[in-house]
Amino acid sequence: PCYAYLLNTNTLMDQKLVMAHVMGHNDFFKNNDWFKPTDKDMMNTMASHAAKIKRYMRKFGQDKVENFIDQVLSIENLISIQEMFETPELKRQREENKKKMEQRLKDTEVEIHNEVLKEFIKENLKNEKNEEESVSLNKIKEPVEDILDFLAKNAPLKNWESDIVSMIRSEAYYYLPQRMTKIMNEGWASFWHSEIMTKHLLDPSEVFDFANTHSSVMYMPAQGFNPYKIGIEIFRDIKDRWDKGKFGPDYLLCDNLYERENWDTQSMQGMEKIFQVRKTYNDVGFIREFFTKELCEKQKMFVYKKHPRTGKVYKDSSDFPKIKEMLLTQLANGGSPVIKAVHSNYNNGGELFLVHKHFGTDLDFKYIEATMKNLCKIWKRPVHLETVSEGQRCIYSYGPDLGLSKNKS
Repeated sequence: PCYAYLLNTNTLMDQKLVMAHVMGHNDFFKNNDWFKPTDKDMMNTMASHAAKIKRYMRKFGQDKVENFIDQVLSIENLISIQEMFETPELKRQREENKKKMEQRLKDTEVEIHNEVLKEFIKENLKNEKNEEESVSLNKIKEPVEDILDFLAKNAPLKNWESDIVSMIRSEAYYYLPQRMTKIMNEGWASFWHSEIMTKHLLDPSEVFDFANTHSSVMYMPAQGFNPYKIGIEIFRDIKDRWDKGKFGPDYLLCDNLYERENWDTQSMQGMEKIFQVRKTYNDVGFIREFFTKELCEKQKMFVYKKHPRTGKVYKDSSDFPKIKEMLLTQLANGGSPVIKAVHSNYNNGGELFLVHKHFGTDLDFKYIEATMKNLCKIWKRPVHLETVSEGQRCIYSYGPDLGLSKNKS
């Protein structure tokens, strides 16, 4: 459900704007496929969680419980997108396929004479079984991406602590689709509040106030990123292109700039297309398919970097592929790093070993220490994290008495 907060200090224009925006969100939540697995009774579930936590506070002390909640909240994004969206049928099918590949590899000497195919099967099995090859001792059978679930089941926690980890995990999964559709969701709500207000609800006396409020929400600073602005502009661009027939082989193969600029077949399929996009896409697919070079140039988007010596931010590139690649990298995995647990008894000392799957973006150092410190408090023993920093593979380690250290991998 969506709750619209209509403050009694708002003007009538503000109230109408809020309602129109919330209706856009409500439509998105209800109809976007990525929200289908979410708990539809989460409001009652959260109320139950709150009641449990109050009981724990009375029994074990408010500060103690709140401190533990803060530790878990610092790692609440370390969950698995695949875990949420992989249905039991898909899991069963994946296991069957893996067994078939294993059997096929056993019979390879008899059945397979094609060495290329043989190597392909071996490589797929290797990738399926063991993506992280950097550490060899005491591996977890399968690398675990759902760190919260792993901690709830394997960390030396008291029953109430394990229960809190599980509660925070269930709420994190509830909010996961919102992380994965932030640009689309805000863009859709903004598109519809603009349509509804300008075509149906605005009184002439409210036009200036609406324009002022709307433009402040859509403002995107030169070195910033505003999901409201990017989302609404992509939806508007999709509607315009499909209304004019700017899609399909004929348009894509046209190399006459004048014809492309003035292309209009009067197809008027824009509204149908944006509803189809709203239903089936998340942010990664949305940006990959509909963020075009023309739109990028129109919005004057650039890649910015910070100078390592002076600390000043400068414009690094206006190259469209580089801008799009950076956007997609930032949006991958809902904007969170992919970190997997590969050891629970590293160094034969019960230490936890994690591996960060590096996709071109380094982890932020200021978060590494704070996150590993909290992980160490939950795991009760040293924690290690393998990652890539400034192009070099390294291992960060955090111990209760040693603090944070960094070593070459």
